[in-house]
Amino acid sequence: MASPATRQQLKDYILRTLGAPVVEINVDDAQLEDRLDDALQFFAEYHFDGVERRYYRYQITADDMARAAADPLNGGYIPLDDVDPNIISIISLYQFSEMSSNLFDVRYQMALNDFYGIRSGSATMAHYDITKRHLSLIQNMLDPEKMIRFSRVTNRLYIDMNWEEDVSAGAWLVFECYATINPEDFKEIYNDRLLKKYATALVKRQWGMNLSKFENIQLPGGIAFNGSQIYEQANTEVEKIEEEMQLRYELPIDFFTG
Repeated sequence: MASPATRQQLKDYILRTLGAPVVEINVDDAQLEDRLDDALQFFAEYHFDGVERRYYRYQITADDMARAAADPLNGGYIPLDDVDPNIISIISLYQFSEMSSNLFDVRYQMALNDFYGIRSGSATMAHYDITKRHLSLIQNMLDPEKMIRFSRVTNRLYIDMNWEEDVSAGAWLVFECYATINPEDFKEIYNDRLLKKYATALVKRQWGMNLSKFENIQLPGGIAFNGSQIYEQANTEVEKIEEEMQLRYELPIDFFTG
C-alpha cells in the first residue's frame, strides 16, 4: 500500500498521510476526486514524465476537403479528437510536396551515384554536405513547410495551405506532437514522488478550507477548529511544490526561428 498503483490507492495514501484513520479528515470523496484531477493536470503540464513525444498519421477525408473549400480561411483543419484527445501541442507537420523523392529525382540520383564516389575518394563529404544543403535550400524556397496552428481547446490542427492544390482526399499527413500520459494505462504515475506530495498538499488545503467554515464555533471542552492554520500551511506547501516542479522538472521551452 506504500506504493499506490491505482487512483483509489493514491486517495487512501493521501488520507493516511494526513492522519487517517487516527484523525478524521473532513474532506468529501468528490472533493478528493477533484483535487486528484487538479494534481494530475498540473503534473501533465509541468512535469516531463507527464507527457511524451508521439507521431500520428491522419488520412484526409472528403469532408475535410469540402470544409476547407467552403471556408478557405478557417475551414482548413483536421479534427484530432479521434486521433488522440490527450494531445497538448503540435511540434511539426512532416513536409510533403510534389518534390518527393522518386527514381528521377536529383537527390535520389546523387545518393545512388555519389555514395561509392565518396568511399573511393573521388568526392568528399564536404562537397556532399554542401550539395545536400543547397538542394534543401531550393526546396525550402520553392516549396516551404506548411504553417500550422493548434489549440488544445478546439483540438484542431489548422494547416495554412491551398487545400485544393496541395492535397486530395485519401492523402496521408504525418505530424509530431506531445500528448499527456494516461495514468490508467501507465499506473506508475500514481507512485511519482512529487505527484503524491502535491496531491496530498491539495487535499490538505481543501481540508483546511472546509474547517475554516467553523472557525469561531466552540466545541465541548473548549476545543475549537483551526482550519485557517491548516489552510495556510497547505497553501505554502502547494506553492513550494509547484515552484520545484516548474524549476526542476518542466521541459525546456522550444524556440521558434524564422
